[in-house]
Amino acid sequence: MSGLLIHSMSEFAEIIVNSLEISGASRVAEIGAEFGGMSRTLADYTRIANGHLYSVDPEPKSEFENWVTEQEHVTHIKKPSLDAFGQLHDIDAWVIDGDHNWYTVYHELQAIDEICQREEKPFMAILHDVCWPCGRRDAYYNPDAIPMEYRHAYCTESGVKTGHQELMLDRGFRGMGQFGWALHEGGERNGVKCAVEDFIAESEAVGRQLAYAEVPAVFGLGILFSADAPWADRLSEYLLPFHGNPLIARLEQNRIANYLTVLDWQDGFMTSQQN
Repeated sequence: MSGLLIHSMSEFAEIIVNSLEISGASRVAEIGAEFGGMSRTLADYTRIANGHLYSVDPEPKSEFENWVTEQEHVTHIKKPSLDAFGQLHDIDAWVIDGDHNWYTVYHELQAIDEICQREEKPFMAILHDVCWPCGRRDAYYNPDAIPMEYRHAYCTESGVKTGHQELMLDRGFRGMGQFGWALHEGGERNGVKCAVEDFIAESEAVGRQLAYAEVPAVFGLGILFSADAPWADRLSEYLLPFHGNPLIARLEQNRIANYLTVLDWQDGFMTSQQN
């Protein structure tokens, strides 16, 4: 069933690569590799740019691990992201597609910002899953890694559906035991988009201006960057047609609705078989 769902950040490859080119990035850090679909694109880009790719993932799939051993200009850091920042320096752009919860993403952005300020580099982060379902709801692959005061009550068996804030038992889009959803959608410190918004608000409170563009497709791509970077105007001009595009958003809503309908059919069939 997962084969029916387009979910990879690599679907945004053209937008991501063009954004990296406009910003002049050559040394890129990737958080979250999984199978390595986006990693391969970033590796090709950094090779052409005479740069280097750092890929951070504590437990990538074997496809990635087999591939990365043959890449001279790719360094795999096999650690959780928040433990890996001490090994990352002189990075021009950050591509974030790791754990999709407020605590992890917010602290990733804070750590990136500290490195950028220390090295006097413009801030440039590209994030996946800023829209439904993770935009306003935490997902936990490793709940024990999230401090209890930041971890919402969650369930690994129930699923999410658009238009429903609460989880649905044995229905909807769910992790089947592989990951858990926060029981409730929305509210404080809940979800990837919330982490981005909180980080932007805190930056603006101290007089730093960040620009943000959002492509509302394939669970959402967010591009967050320093508004005073020398390339900021050109990047903003490039991203403007994609930002909040209503047609793209409607197509994504239709895609998700169709997928959830297929899940309903599947769940109905399984229930009938059991009875």
